Amino acid sequence: MDFSRALERFLLHLKAAKGVSNHTVRAYRIDLESVAEFAGEEPVTKRLVRRYLASLHEEKKSVRTVMRRLSALRSFFKFAMREKIASENPLEEIESPKKEKKLPVSITYGQIEILFSQPDTSDYLGFRDRAIMELFYSSGLRLSEVAGLNRSECDLKNQMLNIYGKGKKQRQTPITKTAAEWIFNYLNHPGRPLVEKDGEAVFLNKWGTRITPRSIDRNFAAYLKASGLSERITPHTIRHTIATHWLENGMDLKTIQMLLGHTSLATTTIYTHVSPRLKREVYDKAHPRAK
Repeated sequence: MDFSRALERFLLHLKAAKGVSNHTVRAYRIDLESVAEFAGEEPVTKRLVRRYLASLHEEKKSVRTVMRRLSALRSFFKFAMREKIASENPLEEIESPKKEKKLPVSITYGQIEILFSQPDTSDYLGFRDRAIMELFYSSGLRLSEVAGLNRSECDLKNQMLNIYGKGKKQRQTPITKTAAEWIFNYLNHPGRPLVEKDGEAVFLNKWGTRITPRSIDRNFAAYLKASGLSERITPHTIRHTIATHWLENGMDLKTIQMLLGHTSLATTTIYTHVSPRLKREVYDKAHPRAK
């Protein structure tokens, strides 16, 4: 099997048939090219895969990285077998390492207010960034979902968004009146017509085209530095935070699962381990001498 040619066919399949994002295609390319570089002219066999995994261990790669590269290899060889590009699957007897259990990090409402006060809302771009922040905390959307949001998917009057999440799965997400007003005022900001080149995208960069997830992340980092907060706060932290706050205020897990777009309820359940108050409530309910 010509690994390089097979890889190009696989990446084309991901984009054309699976409809995955350019970011995901790039991630698959990077992971699989690392295997190709390690293999050189040698065929990718079970023995080579084991040697490759050992090399990752020697390089002290994280469990997450190893799991991601194994997952990419499994997907690639599943495709290669189906298309009869490969005669055998070298991943059949390879076990994945146990996943590191990391609890999501959340912050307090006071810290949210400090961070959200950083953008200069008298400026068009600062106003945009505050609208983005309000949307994150209102909805718990993923970074890619905020960047990819279109005007046609926003019903601001009824405070509802039509979101296309991972795997193009569609869900409806309510937002607060505050977030809806920030988005409406941003879309109608006098500074927008001066730069707008993409009339469909909700959030634009300074050149008037759709803002990228990387740009939002970078802007968050700048505001965090200006805020003086010591925590590492990212857009994903805001997603974790609103999920924790929802749970603390009595929202049931099934509803939170739906709002966040989690496929499995087990993913949502992890938030019960984050909140100190919820831990206390669980303890008080479970312990016979707690009352």
